[in-house]
Amino acid sequence: MNDTIVDIEAMEILDSRGYPTIQVTVSLADGTRATASVPSGASTGENEALELRDGDRRRYGGKGVLSAVHNVEEQIAPELTGLAAHRQTEIDHIMLELDATENKRNLGANAILGVSMAVAKAAALSHRLPLYQYLGGTGARRIPVPCMNIINGGAHADNSVDFQEFMAVPIGALTFSDGLRYVAETFHVLKELLNKQDLSTGVGDEGGFAPNLPSNEAAIELILTAIEKAGYKPGSDIAIALDSAASSFFKAGTYDLRWSGSGQKDSAAMIELAEEWVKKYPIISWEDPLDENDWSGFSELTRRLGNDIEVVGDDIFVTNTRYIARGIEEKAANSALIKFNQIGTVSETIEACRMCRDAGWRYFISHRSGETEDTFLADFSVAMDGGHLKTGSASRGERIAKYNRLLEIEKELGDGALYYWK
Repeated sequence: MNDTIVDIEAMEILDSRGYPTIQVTVSLADGTRATASVPSGASTGENEALELRDGDRRRYGGKGVLSAVHNVEEQIAPELTGLAAHRQTEIDHIMLELDATENKRNLGANAILGVSMAVAKAAALSHRLPLYQYLGGTGARRIPVPCMNIINGGAHADNSVDFQEFMAVPIGALTFSDGLRYVAETFHVLKELLNKQDLSTGVGDEGGFAPNLPSNEAAIELILTAIEKAGYKPGSDIAIALDSAASSFFKAGTYDLRWSGSGQKDSAAMIELAEEWVKKYPIISWEDPLDENDWSGFSELTRRLGNDIEVVGDDIFVTNTRYIARGIEEKAANSALIKFNQIGTVSETIEACRMCRDAGWRYFISHRSGETEDTFLADFSVAMDGGHLKTGSASRGERIAKYNRLLEIEKELGDGALYYWK
């Protein structure tokens, strides 16, 4: 085995929304080759690492990534060639120093992340370990609970629903495969309900249905009906998780829920709405219930609901230990969403998970709205032992690829696989 890096190549490919993204291939001295593809988000936090785009309106409306490809091959590759692939932290640090900016705007977070992921894959292959064991150790064996997006709204859909994601969570299942079946069956029953009501069964970016509904609450009521008609008990077999993505409808100091007919609300009213819903519905997790800059609101909501549900920060933390540390200090949440391309390297993503774990927080591994068929995320979720994952619905191949990879891992682990929510 010789895991010395001998070549790094990159190319422009398309993501699940038909926009360009970057694919990186790393070759090692022992003949190992590994390829990684980088996802892209639609609903993004203002402090996320910068995704480098060309800006040339003649190609893909300015969204091309040829500059990121160039940076991989002409700037990053010469610095990393000759290094051992298993030295992940060192390799990631070299790229950070080469970029020399806080938000990775010089090389591009997409360029850096593509290399970081491909290096990890190559090292795992070279060491003849599955990626989840290479990153998480030989004891990595907990399969995450799939938080399946079954109704889309907000920035991920063209409909009247303000909140971005309504998810079904199979907390009563005993195995991952059973849990996946619970929510997939619910997804298909939901489609039947929508058809009977002459509502759209078109799907959003992440595969969930995107019907026009009279309110955000109507989405929850539909899901609860689908759960029951699928033969399951809400709150016992299947619970609800939400992602408001509140920053997307926070305008001029107020939360504007006009698309769903709920009007405008201030932070206090949004917290009251959350309290009302948590009492009324089997909600166990709520992501971005408030704007990314509403730190005091997050702290107050967590004070009131943190013992009852998982309060998840996404845009407010952007997988960045600087903001997660502030959140821990201010008790602004009790969980952080984890996305590779928000921060830009595998090492930094692992460190964000570690910080959450050390503080007694949960961490919620997540895909992006613009995904690829790459299954790195599935292995990473097992490696990090976070216990739950969101990677879309029971439709769209780039989402199903992650679920199918987890089924493979479960089969590989056999009786050693663990599965539980808490």
